[in-house]
Amino acid sequence: MLGRSSARYGRPTARYARGVAAAVVAVVTLVTAAHAGPARAADDTPASPSVQHAPRG
Repeated sequence: MLGRSSARYGRPTARYARGVAAAVVAVVTLVTAAHAGPARAADDTPASPSVQHAPRG
């Protein structure tokens, strides 16, 4: 273990702060996306069926 500095065992608060900040941003993004709801169609009329079935009989 020669040549290593003791800085490795210090308090890496900046590193943890960045990690916590990234986690908070991720959670806020997920919660916002969950509450956004489904996208709405631009047209309110229902789409016509693209497949027509032959009448049974």
